[in-house]
Amino acid sequence: MNARPALPQNDYSALTPPELGAWSPALSVSVVIPAHGGPHLDLTLAALAAQTYPGHLMEVLVVDDGSDPPISLPEIRPDNTRIVRPRTGWGISNAVNTGANAADGEIIQRLDADMVTCREHIEALARWHHVTDYLVTIGMKQFVEAPALSAREVMKAAHLGELFDLDQAVPSSTEATIAKTDGLRKSRNPYHVCTGPTFALPRDVFHAAGGLDPHVLRGEDTEFAYRLAMQGVVFVPDPEARAVHLGLPAQHRDRERAVRAVEPYLAHRVPLRRDLRKDRGRRWLVPYVEIVLDVTDTSEPVVRRAVSAALDGKLQDVVVTLVGPWSRLGGGRRPVLGDPCFELRLMRDLFAHDERVRLIDEAAPTPAPVPFRYRGPVDVPLHRATLDRMVETAQKDLTGVLVVDLPGGRTARLERTSALARAALLTAPGDDPDEVIRETHGIAHVSPERYWPQASERPPAPVTIPAAPDAAEQSLLGRLKSALRPN
Repeated sequence: MNARPALPQNDYSALTPPELGAWSPALSVSVVIPAHGGPHLDLTLAALAAQTYPGHLMEVLVVDDGSDPPISLPEIRPDNTRIVRPRTGWGISNAVNTGANAADGEIIQRLDADMVTCREHIEALARWHHVTDYLVTIGMKQFVEAPALSAREVMKAAHLGELFDLDQAVPSSTEATIAKTDGLRKSRNPYHVCTGPTFALPRDVFHAAGGLDPHVLRGEDTEFAYRLAMQGVVFVPDPEARAVHLGLPAQHRDRERAVRAVEPYLAHRVPLRRDLRKDRGRRWLVPYVEIVLDVTDTSEPVVRRAVSAALDGKLQDVVVTLVGPWSRLGGGRRPVLGDPCFELRLMRDLFAHDERVRLIDEAAPTPAPVPFRYRGPVDVPLHRATLDRMVETAQKDLTGVLVVDLPGGRTARLERTSALARAALLTAPGDDPDEVIRETHGIAHVSPERYWPQASERPPAPVTIPAAPDAAEQSLLGRLKSALRPN
């Protein structure tokens, strides 16, 4: 396998996969098939038994998701095929996770139990993973009504056209998107087409993303693909990895109900679906922007003003993370007014019960699954328009990092999570991630006027608090008197 190349956005043009049938695979593949009943499982396994990928490098795990009666393996199947059953839970996500946890292969191939693949399907998707290790490869599919076929017929067929009338097949909408975006190279959100029936990825990437969410019962594949995007992966569709899906998709049977069923899951977990977050005043499981403020050696009034400004912006879909030495705050006896951590304790007590404010000692390398992170001086509060305009600018060209050059040589940054994650994959400890982000997603510098539209056309001056102890005590005393004054 080659070293990881710095691929720009989702453009994998620099990669050259080996030609089908003209190379020697080395990576092992675990095909994970969730099945509930599985009326067409015998055909799926028969197609896998005829794959061109070496049998000694492929295992098949059929995950029996509570079938009644339990699934038993048919006669025609790949040599290394076994049934696994979840110990707890139910549903596609839970079943796929069960299979992935039991898998021995270096590549996880997700496949539906009603898919009939072409002979080269596994090989076509796996070959890309021999080139580099941060790809998700996607197979093609068409929908047909299931004809009367035997497993032996499927295994002997050289091409899918021998089994199905492909001219009458219903095309997948994802293939149209792939064609319009130059094989996803020009797609703004390539994770959209990574749907469940067939995709492959390194096992380490599967687990790094956390696997599928067992709480998501519809749209679980799209939600998982979104989280994969936040890991910095590149999505590669392979037109040679063809397959037929037996039966029409749920959208054809009851489109309105199918769409309504998936919306709550994606609305809470995929912030980039802005069309699903139009209800004013709502709070979502995964926010759109994380605002990170370093409050070390900062006074509580400065932080209070910064947090208020952050939460009162035009863009409300945010969470504020205050980074400071919170773990130093023990619970033992201490002088309350003379506490050396007095300001920190005030901040903690002020924000401890606000669900939109988080207190951590150190910011994570990326805010995944949150798609954007803002970093700026805590003493330069955000204007109501700042975040909204920064996101708008960054989204025009999918910029990796947008830097606002503030007076005094300081900066404020809006960072794209997928760009940060891509840089983390491609850099060694001590390297500057920005050097990689410039190559993969781009870094743009802008002046502050549009983002802090003050009357003076400049960002607000830093907040200052009187340093004299007596002034601070008087300010605190005044606030206490005001709070205790009867109405």
